[in-house]
Amino acid sequence: MIPAKFDYVKPTSVAEAVSALQQGGDDAKILAGGQSLLPVLRLRLAAPTLIVDLGGIAELRGIRDDGDRVVIGAMTPYYDIIRDDAVQQHVTLLAQATETVADNQVRHRGTLGGSLAHADPAGDLGAVALALDAELVIAGASGSRTVPAAEFFVDYFTTALGEGEILTEIRFPKYTGWGSHYEKFNRTAQAWSMVAIAAALRVEGGTIAEARVGLTNMGTTPIRAIGVEQALVGQQATDDAVRAAADRVTEGTSAPSDADAAADYREHLAKVLTGRAVLAAAG
Repeated sequence: MIPAKFDYVKPTSVAEAVSALQQGGDDAKILAGGQSLLPVLRLRLAAPTLIVDLGGIAELRGIRDDGDRVVIGAMTPYYDIIRDDAVQQHVTLLAQATETVADNQVRHRGTLGGSLAHADPAGDLGAVALALDAELVIAGASGSRTVPAAEFFVDYFTTALGEGEILTEIRFPKYTGWGSHYEKFNRTAQAWSMVAIAAALRVEGGTIAEARVGLTNMGTTPIRAIGVEQALVGQQATDDAVRAAADRVTEGTSAPSDADAAADYREHLAKVLTGRAVLAAAG
């Protein structure tokens, strides 16, 4: 199907992009990597009158080591994240999850910022940003503001981004030396997650000192498994202790029922996958 007609602009700065979005109003859409927007346009599920392409804004790309954080530009493609030494060393969980996204073609085009702003609860990187306490920097007409990941995801396909605002960068605290693992279950290769678990642990002498666990596709937004984290801290990284903690993974969730799986099946999967992810992260 051919998309409806729209105007197209490709600004070279964040300020130009914000100005274009303001002029376009509700009928403007942002184009990042295009892996989510273009299929929607082709199916005419959206018919914006203006497309603002962020591909010409160099300042939105790149990864830098910023002391106690790794900062990633919103337009940085998945492929660059996977290959970056700072990400591999200090934010390993992000690299592991990004490697599971779709296929090579999508990973060369899709962007971290585009994925987070799209806020599909089945997307893989929202749970990672939430589990790792990432901060998201948003630019608008009134300047820049920073929103923690815990406040960024509001509802199904809904975020804290306001009209005329752009996600510019994502700041991840460093988790150097932590063990991590992303355990994903999907029906076919390269498909969206039916359920996935993002786990990062700091283990000292065989005891779990800190734990962070994020859930993919267990609600209308990514979810932090606080109950699991609390149950893990202070425990030996044994199979029995981890499995007991994993039983709490459905607390605060609202797993969807759809053509792929019923809610109770997703809940069962979440428990099994949490055990696997935590044990793998613990080594």
